Amino acid sequence: MKVVSSIIQMRKITRTLAADRKKIGLVPTMGFLHEGHLSLIRRAVRFSDIVIVSIFVNPAQFAPDEDFEAYPRDEKNDINKIKSTGGDIVFIPKVSDIYPDNFQTYVDVEIIAKSLEGKSRPLHFRGVTTIVAKLFNITRPDIAVFGLKDYQQAIVIRQMTRDLGLPIKIIIAPTVREKDGLAMSSRNCYFNPEQRKEAVCLYESLRIAKRAVKDEKIIDSAVLKGRMIKLIQSICPTAEIDYIAFTDFESIIPVKKVNKNTICSLAVKIHGVRLIDNMKMTGRGQLL
Repeated sequence: MKVVSSIIQMRKITRTLAADRKKIGLVPTMGFLHEGHLSLIRRAVRFSDIVIVSIFVNPAQFAPDEDFEAYPRDEKNDINKIKSTGGDIVFIPKVSDIYPDNFQTYVDVEIIAKSLEGKSRPLHFRGVTTIVAKLFNITRPDIAVFGLKDYQQAIVIRQMTRDLGLPIKIIIAPTVREKDGLAMSSRNCYFNPEQRKEAVCLYESLRIAKRAVKDEKIIDSAVLKGRMIKLIQSICPTAEIDYIAFTDFESIIPVKKVNKNTICSLAVKIHGVRLIDNMKMTGRGQLL
């Protein structure tokens, strides 16, 4: 397995791979890898000849009051995990190479990037789409794998890929959860044991909404949202709910009545740690 930090070297490698007709898979990450990331790498291995995993904590997607400096990092351990999971190349570019002096150009997706996370974090998706576009340009993947936990991000990247005519297949893989249902996240390490128990309120609130749709045939999103808020507050009284939204899976347009294409997304601060999660309200399928 190779570890590459130079953009020039990475381009030379991918040009050679393309000339040899190797199918390249890319898994973009910000490092501090957990089982959720590793599941994406395994999926990329299934569909690729060569898997590149990028590690880059992207400053452009953090607001000034967010946790860029404190974001957990463990490069050595990440490299070992990637190697044991089947990754072939680890790409770890420098911030100064990705964003050189006088950097002025960003990729901005309209409409679907302006709601939910985009509304709460106005410059977030501009940073995400810019770094992903640059990684696509550098690594030249045939496929790229993203997780459903960051559902809106995956939809925004898929839209960008389509709009720019990039010859890349976007694969959205299922959310990987802890035993109690909490979606795996690098930020989960911020919790002490008692706080960690309360963090499961996101998952439990999504489950109670889905059960209400299935068992009680409740499809009014306002009623479902009310139940979710009540449950979250019962588990974590200090929780700060940023949003709970019922939207169409593809367009991210809000819906008043749940249907087969509805997904519920939420963002909640648990003891100061902002977590996101989501769940489709009907059926079992998560994988696209």
